[in-house]
Formats: sequence, C-alpha cells, structure tokens
Amino acid sequence: MRNGAFITFEGIDGSGKSTQLKRLAATLQEAGHQVVVTREPGGSAGAEEIRSLVLEGATDRWSAETEILLFTAARRDHLERTILPALDAGKIVLCDRFADSTRMYQGLSRGDLRALVDQLHSLMIGREPDLTVLIDMDPATGLARAKGRQTAEERFEDFGQDLQDRMRAGFLGLAQEFADRFQIINGDQSMDAVAADIQKTVLDFLND
Repeated sequence: MRNGAFITFEGIDGSGKSTQLKRLAATLQEAGHQVVVTREPGGSAGAEEIRSLVLEGATDRWSAETEILLFTAARRDHLERTILPALDAGKIVLCDRFADSTRMYQGLSRGDLRALVDQLHSLMIGREPDLTVLIDMDPATGLARAKGRQTAEERFEDFGQDLQDRMRAGFLGLAQEFADRFQIINGDQSMDAVAADIQKTVLDFLND
C-alpha cells in the first residue's frame, strides 16, 4: 500500500463532498493511515482569509479574472503550507475541491477563461491530484441541499441552477479529459451507498 497520496473531492454544490470526505478520513484513520483533511479555498491561514473574500458577498463582487487570481493565490499558500509538507511526510491528503473547481467555476461560469486558469495553474501550482473523486448528481437536488444550509458562503449558489447544470456537464467533461485520475461516483444514491463506493474506489487505488 502506497505511502502519501493527494486525493481530491469534486462536484457541484450540495453534492455531499464534505460529508463523504470526512467519512472516508475516518475509515482511513481506522485502517492506520495518517490523514490530513483540508479544503479549498482555504486549508492554510492565508488561504482561509481569502476564502471569505471569494465566497461571501454579491455575485458581482469580483470579475471572473480577479477571482482566478484570488483562488490561485490561496491555492499556492495552501500547497506550500499544508499539502506538500503532508505529502512529504507520507500522509494521505484529502482535499475538498482543488484546481478542477477553478477550471469549472471561474473557467466556465462567466466566459471561456479555461486557458487562463490552466496557464496560471501551470505557472504557480504545477501539481495535480493523484486521484480525484467526482460525486455526480442531479443539479436541482444539489442546489436545494446547498441553499438549505443557509450559510454566508452562498455566493456561487446564488448564480442559480443554470450554473449548476453547466458545472455538472463541465465536471463530467474534465473526468474524460483527465481519465487517468478521475473516478465518478453516483451521488444520487443513499449516503451510505455513496460512502461504500468511495471507500472501495480509494482503497483499490491505495492498494494498486
């Protein structure tokens, strides 16, 4: 079984990423792994400060270009201070969102800026996950769940279901583009069934 792995969770808002990530972390820890649970934007002190800037406020608070710069700055700090040190120590890093979310939300939400996202990623990040778990589900269900949380961090949910529809299609497209690291999980099942599928997928990967 490999030591050290960078595993990300992706999906539309309300797809259950955070809940399933925590369940997987508990399973891996029980099996004796050292696990770091983190998230984006955030995961380090500096990145958490940027998180409030990009996830709160009006939908027109930032242009898409400015958001890309903010997310990239947060990701760089997160990479330096949390992700790479954990991987160097042989730990499994489970991250709620990473660059694929920026490719979708900023790269597609308000114009075709995917090339800009990829250029900045190559220049400033230069790291892809070892495995990406994509929880795929009906956008209407996901949006209803996300809005039901009633938190201050609903800036992207406020763009409405049209964005969620496009994001789902976009994530499925990324899964084809990066087929070597993406695994698609059916998120329209029960939470226990989703957790079981994720556990099998990740354990098979770690044992490969």
